[in-house]
Amino acid sequence: MSEECTHNCSTCSSNCASKEKNSLMEAPHELSSVKHIIAVVSGKGGVGKSLVTSMLAVNMQRLGYKTAILDADITGPSIPKSFGLKAGVEGDDHGMIPPTTTSGIDIMSVNLMLDDETKPVVWRGPVIAGAVKQFWTDTIWHDIDYMFIDCPPGTGDVPLTVFQSIPVDGIVIVSSPQELVSMIVEKAANMAKMMDIPVYGLVENMSYVKCPDCGKEIKVFGDSHIEEIADKFGYDLLGRIPMDPKLSALVDKGWIEMMNNDYLEVATEILVNRTQKKM
Repeated sequence: MSEECTHNCSTCSSNCASKEKNSLMEAPHELSSVKHIIAVVSGKGGVGKSLVTSMLAVNMQRLGYKTAILDADITGPSIPKSFGLKAGVEGDDHGMIPPTTTSGIDIMSVNLMLDDETKPVVWRGPVIAGAVKQFWTDTIWHDIDYMFIDCPPGTGDVPLTVFQSIPVDGIVIVSSPQELVSMIVEKAANMAKMMDIPVYGLVENMSYVKCPDCGKEIKVFGDSHIEEIADKFGYDLLGRIPMDPKLSALVDKGWIEMMNNDYLEVATEILVNRTQKKM
């Protein structure tokens, strides 16, 4: 940021990165109200990013905050399945209305707009990016305290579109214990740094499996490196999620809102504290 920056991009003459970033932001629907936006990202697929997004949203809703999920993973949407949500998106000349889950979480996902949820979305990058923007600009998000954006894996078009078009407060990076994934986490962390977006912390999924007989934690994927990465970048370690068959069964049945665990309770409290400080 330039030393001449006035922190008001509409009047400032300085050509800084913040001004360029703000110029690309898309305005939300005129009837929308969203206080805080947290993007959930991962450097690669298959680490449980959508699971973490769903769990954080459920925990936040339980704390009494009106919560929403914008499913930006257009070609691999799994959020509606986790919540057992089948209601279609309604809309009129004013905009689109997101369906609501049993506990009151508003969700917008491309799978809620298809007549068959198994149909593939075969779109090129610019079309996918445009759909993500429309989920933000054309959807009426009523009085949302916290919106979680489930980004597709990697550092490509859609995460870039989210960071440049939507006023994201900060991001949560999801990882798993494999050493290869640790390297890819650093890519996501470096992208956040390049985009000047705060990283609220790291969540490690599939950290261990607990023996049902003796209770011993078995590290299926070997020793974790998540603490090393957290220390390297100065991030909070928000939580570790084990390989829990009960949790997996709830997701498969669309009953994620019935989960009964404390894996991400501390993470949710940290996110509340971090976002409230900005107000």
